[in-house]
Amino acid sequence: MNLTLRIWRQSGPEDKGRMVTYQVDDVSPDMSFLEMLDVLNERLILAGEEPVAFDHDCREGICGMCGLMINGNAHGPQRGTTACQLHMRQFSDGDTIDIEPWRARAFPVIKDLVVNRGAFDKIIAAGGYITAPTGSAPEAHSVPVAKANADAAFESAACIGCGACVAACPNGSGMLFTAAKVTQLSLLPQGQPERYTRVIGMVDAHDEAGFGGCTNAGECTVVCPKGIPLNTIGRLNRDYLKATAKRGDTPGS
Repeated sequence: MNLTLRIWRQSGPEDKGRMVTYQVDDVSPDMSFLEMLDVLNERLILAGEEPVAFDHDCREGICGMCGLMINGNAHGPQRGTTACQLHMRQFSDGDTIDIEPWRARAFPVIKDLVVNRGAFDKIIAAGGYITAPTGSAPEAHSVPVAKANADAAFESAACIGCGACVAACPNGSGMLFTAAKVTQLSLLPQGQPERYTRVIGMVDAHDEAGFGGCTNAGECTVVCPKGIPLNTIGRLNRDYLKATAKRGDTPGS
């Protein structure tokens, strides 16, 4: 395939940035999207030009490093797929593809397609842990967990922290990520001691990091490569209301 790429180029956080057009020829439909960018970068380097900076690591849809807006869609047109697992067979010969970084106040651009997702780390640091001593691996059935709770906790734990939810949200909210990290612990016995202090700490860290508020638009769940459902945010909201009631907060304070 012969493709036209319009890629966001930005030399640094203070640069205004712009879209730059490139032609890429002889692209195999069996290439991954990132392999196609690798081909472009090889050609740019050989021509003495600056390669396009983009995040990547495992390229197996596990680590959450890759993050691209592809034709206005977080991770591209295929649902349930990260950009690194997206293959060029999803496109056609002669297509024009727009490639941009995540767009959110909490994710400032570092260079080109690379953004700083350190705000997620601050949310995790605010309470994403347990103090219960676990020691070595316990017997499988020593701590009973209801099947429904185990399934929901595992579903939330599948979050890879890629940030697609933030990029797709019209408010730039990171609430699906925060809810996943809260829920995977609050549904299990080991997460109960800090259950309510955790949710307050993590939601406060979310707001302080500059993420927008959640209005249940649902765009986050559409683009989530792990399919984390919207009711995960509902679980967080219930825990948050209970936590503020225990703390003695008044509504709206």
